[in-house]
Order: sequence, then C-alpha cells, then structure tokens
Amino acid sequence: MLDKLKSLEEKYLELSEMLSQPDTVSDLSRYQKLSKALSDLTDIVNAYRDYKEVLHNIEEAESLLRENLESDFRELVEQELDENRERKADLERMLQMLLLPKDPNDDKNVIMEIRAGTGGEEAALFAATLFRMYSRYAERQGWKTDIMDVSYSDLNGFKEIIFVIEGKGAYSRLKYESGVHRVQRIPVTESGGRIHTSAATVAVLPEAEEVELEINPNDLRIDLYCSSGPGGQSVNTTQSAVRITHIPSGLVVTCQDEKSQHKNKDKAMRVLRARLLEMTKAEKEAEIADTRRGMVGTGDRSERIRTYNYPQGRVTDHRAGLTLHKLDAVLEGDLDEIINALVTQDQTEKLKQVDQD
Repeated sequence: MLDKLKSLEEKYLELSEMLSQPDTVSDLSRYQKLSKALSDLTDIVNAYRDYKEVLHNIEEAESLLRENLESDFRELVEQELDENRERKADLERMLQMLLLPKDPNDDKNVIMEIRAGTGGEEAALFAATLFRMYSRYAERQGWKTDIMDVSYSDLNGFKEIIFVIEGKGAYSRLKYESGVHRVQRIPVTESGGRIHTSAATVAVLPEAEEVELEINPNDLRIDLYCSSGPGGQSVNTTQSAVRITHIPSGLVVTCQDEKSQHKNKDKAMRVLRARLLEMTKAEKEAEIADTRRGMVGTGDRSERIRTYNYPQGRVTDHRAGLTLHKLDAVLEGDLDEIINALVTQDQTEKLKQVDQD
C-alpha cells in the first residue's frame, strides 16, 4: 500500500508542476483535464501526508520512551503515542477506502425513472411522492432537476416519470436508489381506513456523454404526436411530443414535457444514450438478463429494497438493515443517513473482496 501511495504522491507533484507551465495554462482543454486529475488525487495525497506525519510522531515518541524520562513527561509522551496509534489506524482504514477502484460514473449526472408498480392508483400517487423526495434531496445538494417525460394517472399521480438530476457526484449518491420501494399507508382511495401496501420501481442510470457511444441516425425512427396530460387529455394541438425508437435494440423513449419539439427531442436523446450505455456495459460484462429489469425487478411488493411505513412513521432500508423513525424528514429529502449507510456497506464489501484477492 505504501508503494502505491508514494507513486500517487509523485504523480500529484508531477501534475502540479504541469499545471503551472505556460503552455498548459494557454490550453483550456488540457488545463481542465489535468485539473480534474489533480483534484481526483488531492484527498488521498493529503491523507497519505497525514499518515506519514503520524508515523514520524510515533517513531519520535517511541524513541523518547527508550530514554530515562521523568514520570510526568513519560506519561505525556505515552498519551501522545496512544493518540497517534489510534490516528494511524483510522488513517490506514481511510487510505484503504480511498485506494478502492472508483466507479467511473460517480461524477456523472443521473437519469432516474420512477414507475408505479403493484397497487394501482395508490402506487402512482406513491411514485409522485418519491419524485418529490428526490427533488427535495437534489435541492439540498445544490443539484438541478429537470423532467424529461411523465405519464399521469387519473388522480395526478405518476404512472411513469423520467427526469435528470444534474450535479457533481449525483450518481455516486443516487445509484443506491435503484430497486423496488414499498409503501404502507391508508390510500386516499380507501374509504374503510385500511392500510394498503403498494410499490414503485426506481431505476438510476448514469447520463451518457455523446463521446461515449456513437448512435447512427439511420438506426432511429422519430415519431411526432400531440402531448397529453392527466387522463389522456390533449394539452396542446401541435405535434411537439417526440417518440424515438432505436431500431437495433428496440428501445423506445418518449418526451412531451416541453412545448418545443426540438427540446423534447434533445431530452429523449439524453435518455436513449443513458439506456444504450447501460446495455452496452451489460453486454461487455456478459450479462444476458436485461440490465434495467434486473435493476428494478417486476414491481412486485416482495422485491423491495426499502419500506416507507406511514402509520409508524418509519423508513426501513432492507439492504443496510437500517430503520429510521423520521419518515416525514426522509420524504422531505433527508436521505443522507440512509445513503451514507449504503455507501459504507458497499465499501466494506469491496474491502472484503480486496482482502480475499
């Protein structure tokens, strides 16, 4: 590990030197690329330097304790030694985490797809609740949310909603949200006051950049139609809604949120690129099953990753084994405690895999 850290520090110094060169400063593209590389190394290099300082402090303290010291001074040195040894252990764990392979998609924007699952109209209303929760979380992070396409239910819930969340590190935080979310509550459609269980599926895709895959225009069929609102009512008389079919894969993407046909087409292409990138990765990894279906399941109640229980005011994430009695706060976008637990669990599993290898 120390050899790897030393090599990264040398790379960091090399990048710093390159960034100060006049020819780099004058080349914006090169400057941005090198700045990004330097930024990616900053945390681990700073931690490594702290680690080297702690090792030096431990060595000095151990050297002092080999001498004849007065009792008060010896006690002080021993106390500092214990503190540095604890700090050393903490830094070693931190460095192990920082050395784990980074998901190349972590810094990307995300395209999220929420669909009503089991539960009919109540599931559609819950899908709208989830969208509001993620929108609130994005606001807390300083990220931007933009709806790509939405299909309403009769009570203004969402049969399906597709939206993008733009912000640095969005995928690194939200990628854990993929799966089936279950809700237990008394539906507005229930006159007898009985608690029902419904579900909605969430899929999280990293937004693909145009340079990551090339889409042949001849492989696309683009259809135009009038957009519709709740209950299928027409909301305008111009053909601004766009449906794009990627013929080789059979993927179909629609967008009708904007009044502009051009904007709807651009949004639909963003969704299509994300889905195609996901399929491409699945093929490279020799995954035969449909990636998106594997991501969200069928929408059945039993395939849940998280349960939102309204009567008891609690949220349970079944993967992390975490239960929080603050449902209202979570639905207002207070998701960090849950996401942090999932990040920790993911890192722990990766560390175990490294140890086994």
